[in-house]
Amino acid sequence: MNESTTVEEVWHAVELDEVFKRLATSKTGLNTNEAQERLLTYGRNELTQEESVSFWQALSGQFASIVIWLLIVAAAIAAVMGEWIDSTAIVVIVLINALLGAYQEHSAEQAILALKRLTIPRARVRRNGVSEMISGPEIVPGDLLELEAGDLVPADARLLEEFSLRCVESALTGESEPIDKQVGTLTQGAPLAERSNMIFMGTAIASGAAKAIVVGTGFSTQVGHIAALLKKTERQRTPLQDNLETLGKRLVFAALAIVAFLFIVGLIRRLPLSELLLTSISLAVAAVPEGLPAVLTIALGLGVRRMASRRALIRKLPAVETLGSTNVICTDKTGTLTVGQMTAREVYVAGSSYLISGEGYCPRGEVSSSETLSFAVKTLGTAISTCNSAAVVEEKGEWKALGDPTEAALLVAAQKLGIGTKRQIAADYPFDSDRKRRTVVVRTEGESIAYTNGAPEVLLPLCTCQLLGNGDSAELDDSSRKSLEKANYELAAKGYRVIATAFRKLGSLENLGLSDVESNLVFIGFTAIVDPPRSEAKKAVSKCHEAGINVVMITGDQPRTALAIAQELGIANSDSKALTGAELELMSDEQLQDRVVTTNVFARVTAAHKLRIVKAWQVNDATVAMTGDGVNDAPALQGADVGIAMGKGGTEVAKQAAAMVITDDNFATIVAAVEEGRGVYQNIRKTIQYLLAGNAGELLFITACLVVGLPMPLLPIHLLWINLVTDGLPALCLASDPISPGIMRAQPRNRTQGLADKSFMGGIALTGALTASVTMVAYLYGLFLVNEMTATTYAFATLVFAELLRSFGARSETESIIKVGLHTNFRLVVVVAIGIFIQLASHHSEVLSSVFRTQTVGLRECVALLLLGSLPLVVTELIKGRSRTTSAKE
Repeated sequence: MNESTTVEEVWHAVELDEVFKRLATSKTGLNTNEAQERLLTYGRNELTQEESVSFWQALSGQFASIVIWLLIVAAAIAAVMGEWIDSTAIVVIVLINALLGAYQEHSAEQAILALKRLTIPRARVRRNGVSEMISGPEIVPGDLLELEAGDLVPADARLLEEFSLRCVESALTGESEPIDKQVGTLTQGAPLAERSNMIFMGTAIASGAAKAIVVGTGFSTQVGHIAALLKKTERQRTPLQDNLETLGKRLVFAALAIVAFLFIVGLIRRLPLSELLLTSISLAVAAVPEGLPAVLTIALGLGVRRMASRRALIRKLPAVETLGSTNVICTDKTGTLTVGQMTAREVYVAGSSYLISGEGYCPRGEVSSSETLSFAVKTLGTAISTCNSAAVVEEKGEWKALGDPTEAALLVAAQKLGIGTKRQIAADYPFDSDRKRRTVVVRTEGESIAYTNGAPEVLLPLCTCQLLGNGDSAELDDSSRKSLEKANYELAAKGYRVIATAFRKLGSLENLGLSDVESNLVFIGFTAIVDPPRSEAKKAVSKCHEAGINVVMITGDQPRTALAIAQELGIANSDSKALTGAELELMSDEQLQDRVVTTNVFARVTAAHKLRIVKAWQVNDATVAMTGDGVNDAPALQGADVGIAMGKGGTEVAKQAAAMVITDDNFATIVAAVEEGRGVYQNIRKTIQYLLAGNAGELLFITACLVVGLPMPLLPIHLLWINLVTDGLPALCLASDPISPGIMRAQPRNRTQGLADKSFMGGIALTGALTASVTMVAYLYGLFLVNEMTATTYAFATLVFAELLRSFGARSETESIIKVGLHTNFRLVVVVAIGIFIQLASHHSEVLSSVFRTQTVGLRECVALLLLGSLPLVVTELIKGRSRTTSAKE
């Protein structure tokens, strides 16, 4: 790639003659041979797709876990010893878990592919001195583009000529309003959003026409630069992944330590090697909760389904849990917190202000006036409706703008003021960046009237009179002029874009130049427009604060506008200041890390800035969710702990880079997603605790038997059945428990907080000890009063009953079974009942007895074993009750 066409080159700060020289082109464009040579040199104007990870690569990645290899070794040893049932069962479990994991991970990242969709398939260029349409990927640096309203820009280019050119760059920069473009040379340090002499790939021409020289194609464009950032941005590991990896390593080391200890004890006791190996397999199986990976995958999958019902689509499974620990939401403004449609909120006419309700391009709304609107207000409506080329249409229940968004907002305001039709235009002097105004002339009842819309600082000096409410006009003296300037300042201070409107009655247009038409104007009023906050966004922000979540606005918009919206939503207060991209650029990473914790509004930022902000929060141990909808949001969406894209108004790039997509583009949906995330984590935590407590009970029981010299009490098939079925099925029901009330009133947990805290491990130890104790009682009774096989049968049955029944108590660490209610999780009741029935049947069925290698047990004995197995549940419920009583007294 030639150096002269990289994104880093400051094309906006180079004189046009130098641009032609560097690109070896001219105002007539390239010839065919030159274009072909450059196509070979620079490559096609497209964003190439990275190699995706195949299913088999994803499958092989599942075997990187040390827990999986422990089970594989156990299966191999069992096979060597001829224990084919045990060996096959272990292998099947490993394969099922691996297939489930590979299936979830096989959604390859498609952000680069989505970026390609932003390029138009064909574009108009000058080749061989003739204007022609060519395929977009064939455009090369040095080509001369010819663009008009409605075109998508096919490459980054420097303007050569322009006529009233305005571009919509919201998808790239976050700026909600069309940008005025002009020919000229800018300073080298001009931010991306202020490079008015450049047009960029993937943006759109809102109005006007232009000729431009292509300076960058493919990955050498601003969009290509974002694609490169996506390549470099690493997907963050979730807190759950970190916790489970740590827990898995601890389990393996603990299991190996116990196995090694008991192996040495066995050698000292001169036990046969085959018996020692079989014991090792049993201990390894007992130590590892084989059903845990599948249970977690299904639990997260259930969370995905519940979130989808609340209009949040999860693309990356771990994002479900990560949402629960989110304590910072970095959100884009345009289209996320705001409706993404310019809206007139207020008009100022004849010394009075009128508020206008409604949002976006929907013409339904009211003007706050207790009286009939004055003649001057009606005149303002006529003027902003007439000096207008936009239209609004309703498509599938949604209103959309055709044409310039600002003019669409003025048109809708006119309709709310009661003006519904436009007049026939006799002359039109379009808006341009030098005049900063537009004038149209209409003929009516034998006279011509000129209506002008423009920037207040430009239009007010052209006015000599002011329209009064009754239709008369008064001279615009110094006092009146200062009053208007004050009104303009106050509207602008609210973050509004202010449009001034004036008119002049004309006789004949003959011999009148533009300067004549736009002089001695009569000032009508101001229209204040803004991309307004969503009606539900303020409440959603408040809920985030109640839940301990810090909301941070990151936008490419102007600081004043960003602050005004942030203050209206409660993100910032009256003393807050916005940190701009230019200021951020001067900061080191360390300085930014200190600053982010006290800054809630960032303005005029680029894609790279957004990513730096997210990273700075993460260095401060924050779990960061980033919301957005534009191309410029994609790197930060991918780099955040949870990237959240808008589904309706979001670009495909943002959706593919995100872990979650909000289908209704509603910031409030994020709050619901966070609630679901917290509920999922709570369910996963109690599910893991339930499973590990069962494993702890098995390990304690087996270890105690072997240490005191008793025979191996349980076979690997018993332990696999308990871990996968007796524990696994109730665990699935626990994973789908309803969300606890008040979960959003709790503070988010710190991402550094481990899963295995004191209460978590204490619960496992207590339950494990109780389960091991009752199982030991049953085993000793059978061993000393009957025989070894009966003792194994008693121990197996008691362990199964204890595991099944204590699942009811596992639903809450503090509340009783009665308070939680069996009816709130009826599936768990059914699963426990079926589990008990199967266990009872196994003692009366020859087929099941042969599979489980157990003996027939009478009904009376079964009832006794069931009562014995219920003791761990009874004891833990009594302890919870005592803890509640103690807490209430305190």
